[in-house]
Amino acid sequence: MAALSSGPAPFSLSRGAKISFALLAVYFLWAAAQLEFTAERFIVGLDNGARFLDRMFPPAIHDWDSLTRGLTESLQIAVLASILGILLALPIGLASARNLMPTWASWPARTIIALCRSFHPVIVAILFVKAVGFGALAGILALTVASVGFVGKLFAEAIEEISAKQVEAVRATGASFASIVIFGVLPQVFSRFVGFATYQLDSNLRNSTMVGIVGAGGIGGTLFSAFQRFDYDFVCAILIAIIAIIMIGELLANQVRAIFIDNLSFGELLRRRFSGFRGLTTERAAND
Repeated sequence: MAALSSGPAPFSLSRGAKISFALLAVYFLWAAAQLEFTAERFIVGLDNGARFLDRMFPPAIHDWDSLTRGLTESLQIAVLASILGILLALPIGLASARNLMPTWASWPARTIIALCRSFHPVIVAILFVKAVGFGALAGILALTVASVGFVGKLFAEAIEEISAKQVEAVRATGASFASIVIFGVLPQVFSRFVGFATYQLDSNLRNSTMVGIVGAGGIGGTLFSAFQRFDYDFVCAILIAIIAIIMIGELLANQVRAIFIDNLSFGELLRRRFSGFRGLTTERAAND
């Protein structure tokens, strides 16, 4: 007991840590005052938000053609940007891995990834709108840049965490660099790369609805126009459609992970889903 009591108290902080937390609290209060973050404004905002939500319900679709065209374009932007971004991120991420590549190759590749990650996709979309004009092309290019930054960084980090033994075993056979990558590196990072790719597709689905606000195509333009016309019930319908698209994309991403990571065939996947649904139906019938 004496040995236990002689140690530092649980959750005890050093003098420096206490001073740091005190300075952080002071800065928080100062920043809140500078930005006029007050309880009164928050309460007024709650009242305004309640009235806004009241005008949004019930949702109504005023223009089916505009809604379907915007959703289709957002989906196309997300898919094309994801494919292009992943294809570009593969060599850039490989070149960024410091355990495989020399410094003269890894640092330029890491610089490219850092530049791609420096700005939000909406800001990049504004730049591409100025460069190539309004439309889906600007959105595809903006989300491709975002995909390169995200997937390239995570792919490089995954490669740096691999076991060197498998790489050395392939290298000892006299294999070329391409063979080393294919047989020594990719098998160790493939499952993680599938996860990165599916997550990036999901992220691009969300971002494709945002870049349209600045004229880069997609449902965002339709949403912004509805806001400008004060058609809040149509805004609500668009938001519900966006949520539905995101949820469908999440379900598809889970199926892709099951096929590539769990090695399930499409038929086995359907049988599992059907058997689970049939078991749930039987259980409900027994309870009734």
